[in-house]
Amino acid sequence: MSNLILFEDIFVVDKLDPDGKKFDKVTRIEARSQNCDMFMHLDVNTEIYPMHVGEKFTMALSHTLNLDGTPDTGYFNPGRKSLADKYEYVMHGKLYKISDDSSGKGLKAEIYVSYGGLLMLLRGEASHVSHFELDQRLFLLIRKL
Repeated sequence: MSNLILFEDIFVVDKLDPDGKKFDKVTRIEARSQNCDMFMHLDVNTEIYPMHVGEKFTMALSHTLNLDGTPDTGYFNPGRKSLADKYEYVMHGKLYKISDDSSGKGLKAEIYVSYGGLLMLLRGEASHVSHFELDQRLFLLIRKL
């Protein structure tokens, strides 16, 4: 299973809509991870998956939902077991920007992913995001703890 998951950590929601509420059904959460000290902005459809300040959740990024690691076909097969079965909220998107910041102490990096217009920024040590590639398709998987 570890070859399926490109990144995984436990996050705590610090703020909701830090720049003000923009959309009725979408909330931008600001969260920080516990193990890798990563910072994240993530747009979540809170009409179907409500999030609250102080909540802990596991967030994983994967290139496929197939348990055997084969590339995803883009078709949903309801009878087949998948990585999504272990999570509550799943989005599919594309990594559209990678940036590095070498100022200050340690090399920091940011990845930006669009999930059909819902955006994610993940920032932290470059070693945690060095294996991501521009235009890579990614699944975001979340489960509350």
